[in-house]
Amino acid sequence: MAIEISARKRETQGTGASRRLRNAGKVPGILYGGDQGAVNIELDHQALYLNLRNERFHASILTLELEGAKEQVLLRALNMHPFKMRVQHVDFQRVSKDKKVQLKVPLHFANAEKSPGVKEQGGIVSHVLNELNVSCLPDDLPEFIEVDLSNLTVGHSVHVRDLTLPKGVEAVLHKNENPVVATVIIPSLITEEEETAAAAAAVAASEVPTTEQTAAPKDGEAPAEGAAAKGGAAAKGGDKPAAAAPKAGEKPAADKGEKKEKK
Repeated sequence: MAIEISARKRETQGTGASRRLRNAGKVPGILYGGDQGAVNIELDHQALYLNLRNERFHASILTLELEGAKEQVLLRALNMHPFKMRVQHVDFQRVSKDKKVQLKVPLHFANAEKSPGVKEQGGIVSHVLNELNVSCLPDDLPEFIEVDLSNLTVGHSVHVRDLTLPKGVEAVLHKNENPVVATVIIPSLITEEEETAAAAAAVAASEVPTTEQTAAPKDGEAPAEGAAAKGGAAAKGGDKPAAAAPKAGEKPAADKGEKKEKK
């Protein structure tokens, strides 16, 4: 079923007139093509905006009602506000049933979950193209083109020339052009280089000395550098270093004060 839209002829032109139309909830536009001249038109913004959310509106023959007469048209151009959800301008082209038209038709991907690349090999489908430029008569224009992915494996792709197009529809391609439509790839989470770098970082971290307390030195061994440094720092602070413990069988050294008293 064709989508119908209504429009009125626009008498005023210019930047100021277009601004006043937009402020009044209207969208300035133009209708051209065919055997007739271009006509400036205006459309209701709300109705047009709702239609633009429909995929068929962008790739179908539309019925435009203008001043009581109906014409077959295509949506050719659309200008949106830079940051507001507002249509600034719209272009429509008349079509003739006996003349071919070129239009970009959306691609619908099917059976991806059944493909060996996804089901058995753990791959994911990458959509390279989402629409295809085709040429056909207005009555043969499809709403969409289906892309069957049921036989796709990892490392293989579906190309434009592999697609089954409806009768009377041709893809617009250059001489030897055959672009990729979709392919199946394996997602790579961690590469070999990343694993090697992670292992090297783990080894380097294990070589870093810990902050554990240094053990007391054995008899006849020099104290560790950290212990000597701590002892020096304590001596500078005014604290006397602790006397070494006497060895077995030795008398403890007498205190200097005791020697003086004996004299």
